Amino acid sequence: MSIQALVQTETESPVSVPGDRPAPPVIEVAHVHKAYGPTVAVDDVSFTVRHGEIFGILGRNGAGKTTTVECITGLRTADRGEIRVLGLDPRRDRRELRERVGVQLQESAVPELMRVDEAVELFASFCREPADGRELIAMLGLESAQHTYFKNLSGGQKQRLSVVLALIGQPEIAVLDELTTGLDPEARRDTWQLIEGIRARGVTIVLVTHFMEEAERLCDRVALIDHGRVVALDRPSALAVAATTGKRVRLTPAEPFPDELLSTLPVVSSVEHHGPEVVVAGSGDLVTAVVLALHRAGINADDVRTETANLEDAFLAITDETTHAGTNGATR
Repeated sequence: MSIQALVQTETESPVSVPGDRPAPPVIEVAHVHKAYGPTVAVDDVSFTVRHGEIFGILGRNGAGKTTTVECITGLRTADRGEIRVLGLDPRRDRRELRERVGVQLQESAVPELMRVDEAVELFASFCREPADGRELIAMLGLESAQHTYFKNLSGGQKQRLSVVLALIGQPEIAVLDELTTGLDPEARRDTWQLIEGIRARGVTIVLVTHFMEEAERLCDRVALIDHGRVVALDRPSALAVAATTGKRVRLTPAEPFPDELLSTLPVVSSVEHHGPEVVVAGSGDLVTAVVLALHRAGINADDVRTETANLEDAFLAITDETTHAGTNGATR
C-alpha cells in the first residue's frame, strides 16, 4: 500500500459488508495492573479497541496513560491482567507484532549522531513492505531536516520523525503517544489531517494525549484515565453531554453590575467574571432569564451567546468527582 493510498481523504472508510458479524476487537485490555514499588501506575484498567477507529487515551500527566500503552505494545509487562493485540500476546509474540503495530513514544530512541534520512532508512530495513520513506519525510515537513543529526533537531522535529518511524512499516495499528506535543498550531493541524487520512484506509490508531481539542477532533471513542483507572469510556460528545447537566451564557455587559442581579435568579447557579466577560451558569431557560434581568436593570450586553459542553468540561467534571470520592475514602 502506497503512502498516497494511506492518506486519502477522510470521506473514505473501511469497507463493511451488510450482514457481517461485528469484527472482534483488535486490542483487548482486561483488568491490567502495573505498579512501580509502592506506586500504582495502572489500576485494573479494561477496554477494547475496534478495528479502524481512533481510540483516545486521555488524562493528565502522570495519570497512567503511557504505562498503559507500554504494556499494550510489550515494552513493559503488566503485573496482572490480560492483553491481546490482534489476537496475540504483546510480550510473547512481540516479534510478530513488531511489523503489524507501529509505535511512537514520547522518548525517541534514535542515536544522536544519526541523520533523519538514515534513521528512516534503518527502520525501513526492518520491514518486509516498508512505505516510501521520502514521501513520509515530506508529508511530516522534514524535508529541510532530512540530513540533520537527531541531536540537532528541535523538539517538534523529533516528534515528527518519531511519527515517520511509527508509520514506515505500514502497520495495522499505530500507537501514538503525545503525538503533537511540541508542534506549533499549524503543524499540529496538518498532523491531525494526516492521522485522519491514515485511519480512513483502515489503520487502527491508539492516540494518547492530554490535548482535549485533539481528542475531540480525532477520536471516535476516548478512555479517560485518572489515578491509573479508567473513569469514563465513550464517544467524546456523549461524555460531554453526560457530564454537564447545566447551561452557560457568556456576555459582555456595557457597564458593571452587582452579581446579585443575576445570582438571585432561580435558574442561575453561579456568576463568574473573566476579564470584561461574564459567564452565567444555570439551568432551564437561562438565556431569557439573564437577558430580561439585565434589560429591567437598564444594562445593555453585547455578544450574548450560549456555550455547549465539550470534552474538557466532561474531563474536569469526571476527574473532580473521582478526586472527591477518593478524598472521602472511596477506593480509586
